[in-house]
Amino acid sequence: MKTSDFDFGLPPELIAQFPARERSQSRLLHLDGASGALADGRFSDLPQFLKPGDLLVFNDTRVIKARLFGVKDSGGKLEVLIERVLDERHALAHIRASHAPQPGSGLLLAGEIAAMVEVRQGELYRLRFAGGTPLLELLEQYGSLPLPPYITHAPEALDETRYQTVYARQPGAVAAPTAGLHFDPAMLATLEKMGVKTAYVTLHVGAGTFQPVRVEEIAEHQMHSEWYTVPQRTVDLIRLTRAEGGGRVMAVGTTSLRALESAAAGGELEAGSGETNIFIFPGYRFKVVERLLTNFHLPKSTLLMLVSAFGGMENIRCAYRHAVENRYRFFSYGDAMLIERQQ
Repeated sequence: MKTSDFDFGLPPELIAQFPARERSQSRLLHLDGASGALADGRFSDLPQFLKPGDLLVFNDTRVIKARLFGVKDSGGKLEVLIERVLDERHALAHIRASHAPQPGSGLLLAGEIAAMVEVRQGELYRLRFAGGTPLLELLEQYGSLPLPPYITHAPEALDETRYQTVYARQPGAVAAPTAGLHFDPAMLATLEKMGVKTAYVTLHVGAGTFQPVRVEEIAEHQMHSEWYTVPQRTVDLIRLTRAEGGGRVMAVGTTSLRALESAAAGGELEAGSGETNIFIFPGYRFKVVERLLTNFHLPKSTLLMLVSAFGGMENIRCAYRHAVENRYRFFSYGDAMLIERQQ
């Protein structure tokens, strides 16, 4: 299977630069994976696709202010994007500079934060931060929101709230789980009143989510690694949904789906935490989820490969062609898609 199989033409003006005026007022494209049928609607129509006993699984990660600007001790300017906070003093980070910093070199970030490069780990650097203030607090005070590379404006006050789900609880992501951005408190209350159940996983989305696949044979792609947690309560609710019969499990976002499928890699869904570099592409057999709510994804991306595995390659090609022709808004601030699993 070739990376070029997952390419498509996208007019730049369809890349959403700002969120919809109201969270739940985006558009919603429904794909029936079994038949390939498509239906246009609004995200506010979502309750029509759900019934009592269904279970929605959300990713409750919270986006941190992971971008910092500063200088090396040599005086050269640099940009740091924290990929993962390891503890109160250490982080793995991407560093953009004219010359790569060497292990042992010092950094001054945001004019206030002293850090040292400990070691390079592949494309990342392990940094140690000085002082007594926990790293997450430093980032909240001095960092800026890491908007995706295809959003061209600098972070604004609106982004501080809208590039974050209303249920975000666990800080650690450098990109939002964007399918969840469409939910507002009123929608969540409506679903609860209907008898739709909710559960949570945590997957701290990394910057690798925006990277295209650079090899032509997709089986050769090395997937980035992310940290996830699937609580026992979520496992219990999924098992209960199965046992009661009739209810369906819907992952809100590809990150929720990846966390669940990672936790079921041994055959049975088990609670736990760990690293996942699960790479889902056509041919994968899903173990947990019947339905997927997601946004529209980048050409040649691992996420487009995932939704193609879920809804069927030809179905997704047709759906994306339909979305372009009908002027849907794409990517993080764009519109939503509800996919019924093909098999």
